[in-house]
Amino acid sequence: MTRLLVHVEGQTEESFVNQLLAPHLYDCKFSSVSARLIGNARQRYQRGGIRAWTSVRRDIVNHLKEDPECVVTTMVDFYGLPDTGPGAWPGRLEASNLGFPKNAETVESAISADIYKEIESDSDKEHFIPYVMMHEFEAMLFSDCDKFAKGIGYPRLASTFQGIRNKFGCPEEIDDSPMTAPSKRIESLVLGYQKPLMGVLASLEIGLTAIRSACPHFRSWLERLERIPRGEYA
Repeated sequence: MTRLLVHVEGQTEESFVNQLLAPHLYDCKFSSVSARLIGNARQRYQRGGIRAWTSVRRDIVNHLKEDPECVVTTMVDFYGLPDTGPGAWPGRLEASNLGFPKNAETVESAISADIYKEIESDSDKEHFIPYVMMHEFEAMLFSDCDKFAKGIGYPRLASTFQGIRNKFGCPEEIDDSPMTAPSKRIESLVLGYQKPLMGVLASLEIGLTAIRSACPHFRSWLERLERIPRGEYA
C-alpha cells in the first residue's frame, strides 16, 4: 500500500491535488493521496508568504520518521520562495539567475540535501521527492489557453493568453518578475481574479493530460510519482 503526502503552498494547490492529481494517482495504485498546507494563512497569496524552510523541513523530517511507509513531496511556487533572511529556502538565491529548468532543479537538489542531513535511513531518503513549480501554479494554466479562458469564464481572452504563451518555449518558462509572473499577467487582464476559485476551475477544464504535455518539469515529477507503486523511486 503506497501513501503520498503533498506539502502544498496554498488552497489552490490543495484543491489541485485533491481534484486532479489524487484521482490519477489512485489509478496508478496509490492507496492514499493527501495534501497538507504549509503556507502562512495570512500571507499565503503574497510573495514570500510561505513558511520559513526551517519550519517546513521540521514537518517533512518528522513525517518521514513517523511514517516511513509514506512518500512525501512538495508543491510550491519558485516565485514565492523566500531567497534571503532566516526564512530562506536552500538553493533559492543561487537559482535566481539560472535559466529553466536549472533554477527548479537547483532548489530541489538543495532542499533534498538539507532533508538528508536529518535522515539516517536510505529508504527514508528515497521517500522524499521534492517538486518546485516553475514559476508558479498559474503557469500551468497556459497549457491550453482556450480551455483556460473558458474555465474562468472569459473565453474572449483565449487569444490574449495564447499570445503570452507563444513568447515562451513552454508555460513553465513564463518568468517570475513581480510585474510579469504568470499570476500578474492574469491579474492585469482579469479584474478580480481569484486564484483559489478560478485557478482550480481552469485546471479542471484543462485537465492533467494537457498540463503534463505542455509542462516538462511538471511531467518529470508526475512520471516519477507514477512509478512509485511499482517500487521505482528514482
